[in-house]
Amino acid sequence: MKALDVKTKIDSYQYLKIAAFRKNIRTTTPHKHNSYVEFVFLSSGSGTHTIDGKTYRVTPPVMFTIRKEQVHHWELTGEPDGYVLILKKQYIENSRDMALRDLLARVSAHTYVQVEPSNNFAKLFGLLLESWNLPHPCQVDEIDGLLKALLSNILRYAQPRKRPTPIGTDLYHRYEEMLGLTETLRNNVAHYATALATSPQNLNAVCRKAAGQPAATVLANHLVGEAKRLLHYTEMSVKEIATQFDFADSSHFVKYFKRHVGMTPQAFRKQT
Repeated sequence: MKALDVKTKIDSYQYLKIAAFRKNIRTTTPHKHNSYVEFVFLSSGSGTHTIDGKTYRVTPPVMFTIRKEQVHHWELTGEPDGYVLILKKQYIENSRDMALRDLLARVSAHTYVQVEPSNNFAKLFGLLLESWNLPHPCQVDEIDGLLKALLSNILRYAQPRKRPTPIGTDLYHRYEEMLGLTETLRNNVAHYATALATSPQNLNAVCRKAAGQPAATVLANHLVGEAKRLLHYTEMSVKEIATQFDFADSSHFVKYFKRHVGMTPQAFRKQT
């Protein structure tokens, strides 16, 4: 069984990291990130960037968001130049400016953002890097302000979402965070309700209010997405994937996958 590669580009004690994009990067193997979201801004370079099986042309200036559950890899042909910002959820939770959480949630929905040459991204990233490298008494407030400016700028260029942003509720966000832990995904709403100290009925009501979907559909969006990644990027059998997600048997998983995707797991794997 071939498992997905999981990379860690930030020390365990760090909640935020900003760095220049490494110019020696050309081709990487498909991998996930270890519990953090990564923002990549490229002001120059060429090639492709594949995220969850979808390939994007690198046409700078361009912004990419890679969420912790997503699998991605680079195939660059030109020398890249830009910045990388890594954020753990602890940084947002510990921030004194809670508006950052809402901005991050909205920006994370946009994987690819094409921006205009006259943008402020390079300046904002440069200021972030300078502030991160030079600790001072107002560093946290300064970084929070720069992050808000950066995230707001991303939203300026991003295409409008097809559905409205979910209403913010703590229980819904905690449910989403648990489902983002793809290694422990289980096809069982009651399991998550118990872990969140609530009832399945209440969790269902909260999800309908926050996202316009029942809790089972919110779970299915995560589970089917991870199943697609495993089928596309690993050699795990359908039975192994079904067992990982706690399905009673592989036939139950096949029916579940076909109901949500429109084809069987085997057919999906053949077309990718």
